[in-house]
Amino acid sequence: METARLASLIAAISTMGLVSGLFYGFSVSVMPALRRSQDDRGVIDTMQRINVAILNGWFVLGYIGAFLFTAVALALHVPSDGRDVLPPLIAALLCYLVSMGVTNKVNIPLNNALEKAGPVARIPDPTAVRRAFEGPWARANVWRTLLCTAAVAFLAWALVLNGGLGA
Repeated sequence: METARLASLIAAISTMGLVSGLFYGFSVSVMPALRRSQDDRGVIDTMQRINVAILNGWFVLGYIGAFLFTAVALALHVPSDGRDVLPPLIAALLCYLVSMGVTNKVNIPLNNALEKAGPVARIPDPTAVRRAFEGPWARANVWRTLLCTAAVAFLAWALVLNGGLGA
């Protein structure tokens, strides 16, 4: 059972780290680069392409895996003697659930609206479409980044408390 607990913690940290890193990459490079562009149609086209490209098995593995592995780690630790591991596991899961809520309530609807704007060459007012998308999406992504980074930290804390790092 201890091997399963340790494995679930490592899997949770790994997948949560992947998701956190993805959101961080958007926060510190992709969105700032797009913000500097004067080409509204280019920004819209780029984000429309990213929104299609990201829907793949590797993304799903990290995104859903972070939730599942964290939940499994929590479930496996409930009946254990290491109840001191539960608070950081609960905190990690809550942080990630809030991040998923931000994704579902803000980022995905903005992605869908960008897609519904249609082919970039046919958008009558690309400046308005970009303005409605870019700022709100980037701000929500910063929240996702912070929440997932906190979740990674809580998972690392849980690993230490579990004795996974020789503690």
